[in-house]
Amino acid sequence: MRMKNTGNNSNGTAMYNKETEYCLKQSKTMKIQAAEETAGNNGESFPKEVETEQTGTSTRKSIVLLFGIFLTSLSILALVYTTFPELEESEQRYVKLPRDIDDAKNLGKVLSNYKEKYNYQVLGAVFVTYIFLQSFAIPGSIFLSILSGFLFPFPLALFMVCTCSAIGASLCFFLSALIGRRVLFKYAGERVKSWAATVQKNRDHMLNYIIFLRITPILPNWFINLCAPLLGVDLWPFFFGTFLGVAPPSFVAISAGTTLHQLTSSRDALSFNSILVLCLLAVFSLLPILMKNKLKSKFE
Repeated sequence: MRMKNTGNNSNGTAMYNKETEYCLKQSKTMKIQAAEETAGNNGESFPKEVETEQTGTSTRKSIVLLFGIFLTSLSILALVYTTFPELEESEQRYVKLPRDIDDAKNLGKVLSNYKEKYNYQVLGAVFVTYIFLQSFAIPGSIFLSILSGFLFPFPLALFMVCTCSAIGASLCFFLSALIGRRVLFKYAGERVKSWAATVQKNRDHMLNYIIFLRITPILPNWFINLCAPLLGVDLWPFFFGTFLGVAPPSFVAISAGTTLHQLTSSRDALSFNSILVLCLLAVFSLLPILMKNKLKSKFE
């Protein structure tokens, strides 16, 4: 009888150990799922013990994916360059991303020589390059805006610049959402929660706010592109707000491009009148919000 009881005790202990191990695994899985759900819904970072297990692998995958997207974009740029008509040796050194107004002048002179015969190739090259700069927050798009005014009819140039800005900013939006969320929550979690709460309160007016930020130089465009997805801004108001908001400053830059060879710097595109018009348009973009709040307080 003792031997039999000992066997039963051993079996019971083994079953207990298996059940305990199973419960621990289930508890750990539920803990990770709850942490992910909390981070997605409330904009909070993972608990520290879960973060150490999840963040490292996810961040590495995101970086690898980002690097792959960047290489793919470079490949597309290279393809555009290889399909471009053969350039003379004296022109090749001017075909590069413009960093100042002199680069824009030299590039404009080269492209203007091929615009009539190879209009679609020139248009496609400017289009793809503009989106590339916007997508990876690379400076220089202002010079492409000025260059567009020099190369193309004004309506086409304005529509192209607005479209490229909206597409490129949206791609930057996705890239930031892909890799930036964990990093920002890790180093500025409390601030992000506060900013995200403010965004949620003003979600109904987000289109107007995006338009306002695009018109005014309060925040750099690259900063808006990177931070918007991390604060819970939806894509569609971001896209259309960018398309409409960049139109007034692009109007100024493209107008300056019609006299490209008379410019000495990108600042020459601005005048007192143009700055005044931009300020008025910025205020006008917020009028619907102000009127709605006034009516709301009146009826309350």
